[in-house]
Amino acid sequence: MVREDHGDMESGPANSAAQSNGDRFKIEGRAVVPGIKTQDWISTARVLVEGEEYIGFLKTDGSFAVNDVPSGSYVVEVLSPTYTFEPVRVDITSKGKMRARVVNHIKTSEVVRQPYPLQLRSSGPHSYFIKRETWGWSDFLMNPMVMMMVLPLLIIVLLPKVINTNDPEMRREMEQSMNMLNPNQELPDVSEFMTKLFASKSPGKSGGSRGGKSGALKRR
Repeated sequence: MVREDHGDMESGPANSAAQSNGDRFKIEGRAVVPGIKTQDWISTARVLVEGEEYIGFLKTDGSFAVNDVPSGSYVVEVLSPTYTFEPVRVDITSKGKMRARVVNHIKTSEVVRQPYPLQLRSSGPHSYFIKRETWGWSDFLMNPMVMMMVLPLLIIVLLPKVINTNDPEMRREMEQSMNMLNPNQELPDVSEFMTKLFASKSPGKSGGSRGGKSGALKRR
């Protein structure tokens, strides 16, 4: 590893000589987790440049420097098992001029400048687990099976109060609408069919029983 330069660095050709090592340069920055001491998390964190092509380590104050990086465009990110950091793209010209911008995978040509040296702030801890959904009355009421049971009961209870069934005109309209719902007019209504069926059987049974009784009386 090349000995690190602890002095402050600003982007521009004037500092390219201080940054460069031949045709290679150094990416610098600082990572911060708001409200957390740096010593509590830097031991497990790493600075990755373009995946794991170049790797850097954090100092006790949160600063880092990745050496021997050639000119080009690289994605710099802080990898921590505890906290999340947004990646930043760093463009390095052949003269050593640095430009930091937001990583945009959809519009790669769009440039949103970021300060350099890099200032990487954590957006919070990682969420490895999804919070279990709590049960509520709305979930019970919106259940399809419950709605299938409740809605017919509401219709049965509220429909007589809304519609005046004693009105003959209303009855006639309801009968017409029911007839319209029956696509095949040749098929008899089930209720009428059952009524006629039982009505036709009951007189025969009663007549036969009466005839049997009268014949028995006559024989006697």
